[in-house]
Amino acid sequence: MPMQSQARTGFDIASAVWLGKRETQEDALAIDAPLGSDIGLVVLADGMGGHAAGDVASTIVVTEVFADLKLRSAGFAESPETLTDTLRNAADAANRCVAAHVAANPGTEGMGATLVALVAQGNALHWISVGDSPLFLWRDGKLTQLNEDHSLAPQIDYMVESGQMDAEVGATHPDRNCLTSVLMGREVDRTDCPDTAFALRPDDIIVVASDGLQFLSNDAISALLAELGPMSSADIASVLLEAVQALADPHQDNVSFAVLQSRAGAVRRAHAPRRRLGRRKAARGKAGQEAKGLLATMAESPGTAADAPAAMKSTTRWSGLTALTRRLRSGDNTREALE
Repeated sequence: MPMQSQARTGFDIASAVWLGKRETQEDALAIDAPLGSDIGLVVLADGMGGHAAGDVASTIVVTEVFADLKLRSAGFAESPETLTDTLRNAADAANRCVAAHVAANPGTEGMGATLVALVAQGNALHWISVGDSPLFLWRDGKLTQLNEDHSLAPQIDYMVESGQMDAEVGATHPDRNCLTSVLMGREVDRTDCPDTAFALRPDDIIVVASDGLQFLSNDAISALLAELGPMSSADIASVLLEAVQALADPHQDNVSFAVLQSRAGAVRRAHAPRRRLGRRKAARGKAGQEAKGLLATMAESPGTAADAPAAMKSTTRWSGLTALTRRLRSGDNTREALE
């Protein structure tokens, strides 16, 4: 379930974690936005290896990277030029810790984890990422992935765009999620860590996620965010999590993500009238039930496979879900939805 949003001077941040349909939680996540500081930290890792301790790998990576960034964060304001090196060094240290664990526990050979670690400082966003866990930016009604995707998905999409592969084949290709770079205690093939900070705007929304959130298509996530309008990070996290859960996909992977906004952009969300909170909570429950009914209807429609993740990601089939998010909006729309 969503963790409580942390009201902070610099950033409004919230997170959500869900096991999905897996037996083990292999995602790990840590967030921080200290009171009186203009710094926000998010560190996320998606473990791989299953029986080879993917959960241990993700825990090692998040623990090492987050601890390193947290301990050094007090000096970021005075020396912002050191942030890129700090992120790279933290990732390298985490990778060495994974190697040490594997050396001491040979049965865990093959374990590894993706990594997305970001430092938001004022209007500057720095990050490092390895693997396929996305770092999304919602700006001006458009969802963009800021970091590189270190999987075979980009190559497969290129083959589809260039006519070398059928679109349907590409969308469900079994190698889409094969990683081309990961922290396994070995040499890391590819790392995305820009030397120049990304400039944030007051109304930007940042979403850092494991690929479990991507059981929703990017278009579906965009539609949900567009319908939500101004909301706190905690409310946004609730809606995204409930949308994934409403899929009821039997193959659902672990889900973990963090939502980050600047306090300047979130101030109107934080000061929403309290009298509306009860209606919003009731609306969420009703919306969740209707989402399940909508998806059940979709599963019964011709050409739809209820157990196919690709089918559940269909933008067309998800278009109806956007209307459900209106129940979370303030004012007359929410009142009418509950009557």
